[in-house]
Amino acid sequence: MATAATISATPLAPLPSSRHAFASPKMLRSLPFLRRRLPSLAAAAVKQDAAVWNAAPVASIGAASADGSLFHLRVDLSDAADLASSFTAPGQYLLVRVPGEDDLKPAFMAIASPPGGGAFEFLVKAVPGATAEKLCGLRDGDVVELGAIMGKGFPVERVTPADAAETLLLFATGTGISPIRSLIEFGFAAKQRADVRLYYGARNLETMAYQERFAEWESSGLKIVPVLSRPDDGWKGERGYVQRAFLEAKNIANPASTGAVLCGQSQMIEEVTSALTADGVSQDKILKNF
Repeated sequence: MATAATISATPLAPLPSSRHAFASPKMLRSLPFLRRRLPSLAAAAVKQDAAVWNAAPVASIGAASADGSLFHLRVDLSDAADLASSFTAPGQYLLVRVPGEDDLKPAFMAIASPPGGGAFEFLVKAVPGATAEKLCGLRDGDVVELGAIMGKGFPVERVTPADAAETLLLFATGTGISPIRSLIEFGFAAKQRADVRLYYGARNLETMAYQERFAEWESSGLKIVPVLSRPDDGWKGERGYVQRAFLEAKNIANPASTGAVLCGQSQMIEEVTSALTADGVSQDKILKNF
């Protein structure tokens, strides 16, 4: 039976910047109202940041890449229906921790499965010395703890209906494919749009997750453009980085009716966003999940 426990707060965030941000102790002593206010601010932060952790069993775990660096993790939410129902939009995420590993920070994980199911699926990269590494070492039936759903997800309403973005470009690198997968499988009327492309970057095919889903994704109206930064000699597709592959192709018929969804490496996001806006694509139609 799943349980939930309330934990203590994370450290108090810094006070907002102001002209007193670098005040000396003497100056602070001259502000008695601030000294009286600080304890109440701390108490409010404790109350606001207190989290409820939902214990849930691992339903399955297995390799997600040929090189063993990525894992599929599926968590059963049969006894956490409220948490499952609070996941309403692709792109949302939460904190995950392993019970008993108190010295490790919980990991932020984007949910890879679409909303509406009785389980959460994650794509986990085995980072040494981190919670992610512990997650990759779990077995079926082991318990993890999940925090509350965070974020609003991708604001897909900005590119809806389909004629608001007849061209919709998706960009993902590394584990940034997780929320993009959620969006693709949730659906966004891809077949009603003229041009839907996914530029998906990885080091090589051995580190590229979800290849077994490509045929299904393409049948939904999506063209997949894999981009490999370190491919083997036999690779015939796009080489280098996602942003370069896009900049060489572009082929945007109508910037006013173009949208984009991005997740992954920050430089990729910045460069693609700059290129799109320079071509006249509205910033409002360039969607991110943070």
